[in-house]
Amino acid sequence: MSDTISRFIFDNSDVRGEHIRLEKSYQDILSIHHYPPGVANLLGEFLAAASLLSATIKFEGALILQVRGDGEIPLIMAEANSKQELRAIARDANEAMSTDFKTLIGNGQLAMTIAPDNGKPYQGIVSLDGNSLAHCLEAYFQRSEQLATRVWLCANGQHASGLLLQQLPSIKPDLDRWEHLSTIAHTIKNDELLNLDVETLLYRLYHQDAVRLFDSKPMVARCRCSRERVAQALISIGREELDDILLEKGQIETNCEFCNRLYQFNRSDVDALFEQGSDITRH
Repeated sequence: MSDTISRFIFDNSDVRGEHIRLEKSYQDILSIHHYPPGVANLLGEFLAAASLLSATIKFEGALILQVRGDGEIPLIMAEANSKQELRAIARDANEAMSTDFKTLIGNGQLAMTIAPDNGKPYQGIVSLDGNSLAHCLEAYFQRSEQLATRVWLCANGQHASGLLLQQLPSIKPDLDRWEHLSTIAHTIKNDELLNLDVETLLYRLYHQDAVRLFDSKPMVARCRCSRERVAQALISIGREELDDILLEKGQIETNCEFCNRLYQFNRSDVDALFEQGSDITRH
């Protein structure tokens, strides 16, 4: 399977790991916006990272990884949910020509938001310290979660892959074991990360260690937009402004910035939005 995430643990150890490899889902997302190569590669890293991080949390909902900066990409974000569904976007990035992380992102903040389906969202924010997304995420976990975490990410416009090692909370952590496992992972090459399946990769890295690999889960590109969500956004704009748009254009049209799906609302649709009990998803 080309789009899968896999969990693994090391026996007699407080270290866990996740591996992600994306192909079709990554290409499906890129096909919507046609980003420059450097942006496409970085977006792949964001997709891989969001997938890895969402898999470490037991919850029903979505994890959103987002960076706002003053570089060539004003905003870039990826979202992965508990159903292994992905979406991502780089906003106003069509003129970005660099392949350098710091040039693309500039100075800014890295935000990680956990949005449960039921409950209040939680967000952690740190400054962008590091010359890669992986380094920034490691710094995030060191500062915000106090969890030793190492991340490796790579994307080339066709495939996006990632590997995560994390030391679980423990009264007496085995620091020597952690150092051993993370040092071995540092030998991985980008070609290996992009092209090897998880079984082959783990054997190449840890054939002398006891690794337990769990069943892989499929990942898919799927936007969470809906007519109902768009309708709620229109209601928040207010009836007066919507009436002005209808008077000028005859109908309201809006595209989802993630999947580019077009939503249209005419005057009767808008009337229905403000009528209590109306079905706003009937079209």
